[in-house]
Amino acid sequence: MAKTLYVSDLDGTLLLPSQVVSDFTAETINKLTSNGMLFSYATARSLETSSKAAAGITATLPVITSNGAFIKDSKTGDNILANYFSEEEAQEICSAHNELGLYPLIYSTRPGCEKFTYYEKLITPEIREFLKTRPNDIRDNPIDDPKLQCEGQIFYFAMVGGGKKLNELYERFKDRFYCVLSVHLYDKEYWLEIMPKAATKANAVLQLKEILGCDKVVCFGDAENDIPMFQIADECYAVANAVPALKAIATGVIGSNAEDGVAKWLLENFNK
Repeated sequence: MAKTLYVSDLDGTLLLPSQVVSDFTAETINKLTSNGMLFSYATARSLETSSKAAAGITATLPVITSNGAFIKDSKTGDNILANYFSEEEAQEICSAHNELGLYPLIYSTRPGCEKFTYYEKLITPEIREFLKTRPNDIRDNPIDDPKLQCEGQIFYFAMVGGGKKLNELYERFKDRFYCVLSVHLYDKEYWLEIMPKAATKANAVLQLKEILGCDKVVCFGDAENDIPMFQIADECYAVANAVPALKAIATGVIGSNAEDGVAKWLLENFNK
């Protein structure tokens, strides 16, 4: 029989609108993985925030974080795969933002830790609101000198607010890096995300498939950043609340995240 890897996005897909896993979903996935199902998730979140959101799921496969920048050992937090910008690339992207009067969230790793850095004095109101959703986050790294923005190994730029300037940056970098310009699920603001070219959920899923020796991938998602993952999957299912572009390329549309759509599909179809 084909060995299948099941991979789900988190926010808007596996998680409830309240950004947690329901008891039903956790119990279902735990039951099925104990019976041999290979289940993982692929998310824009870090391992720290994703493991909190997915608390209750006991599956121990490696997980994909930061939109594919990393494959992480879910037990130890160690990197199995990592994608970073070069120093020159990071500086170029940072300078391009600053030239437009924009100061993004910049995610990097330092010795023994991960940080998101921002120039506190000039961040947009939208970023300030986002930061309120990350209270007491040990990665929080406000700076008072923009020259310090590009320290560490950088893997992710996120910018929210700035109107047409976001599209200008998107057009400038979309052919060289992996860029996503979309409406954020929770705050409904336009976000621009810029990552290394290889840092996609699709690449990470294919790597994980190879690591685990699987023959087939079935994935679940809701947003634009799930499109590359859908394009490489053998089967792909969009939740009912997914964006139209994802539904258009999906194998099928299942119940919404508020209805435990992924868990119900797995419960019905895994043994088949």
